[in-house]
Amino acid sequence: MVKPAVHGFDFERWAALARNDPQGFEAERAAVLDAAIRRAPEDRQRRLRGLQWRIDQVRRTTRNPLVACQRIHGMMWESVVRDGGLLDHLQRLSEIGRGRACAPAAEPPRVAKVLAFPGGRRRG
Repeated sequence: MVKPAVHGFDFERWAALARNDPQGFEAERAAVLDAAIRRAPEDRQRRLRGLQWRIDQVRRTTRNPLVACQRIHGMMWESVVRDGGLLDHLQRLSEIGRGRACAPAAEPPRVAKVLAFPGGRRRG
């Protein structure tokens, strides 16, 4: 039984393309992803390209597709639960919706130890 395409995505066609023409599949996948990124607001495109690069690197460096999928899944969950992630943003929206303004999450202070190098010249 052939299932209809959902929201313009024809799984059977993509699965057949991946089976029969892996290089064609990758080329078409890249074209579809690039088109989606170009449709995003311009100020978000650089971040989306960086994220897609990270995903592609996981796929490229992981021999087993299932393991790559698990690693990408972990990346997605990390973006949900980390400080400043999706859950934090939803919590802030919920507080605003209840009429309680809340301050954005503060970044932790950056602390660094300055090292002195012996015999170095000071520049003024």
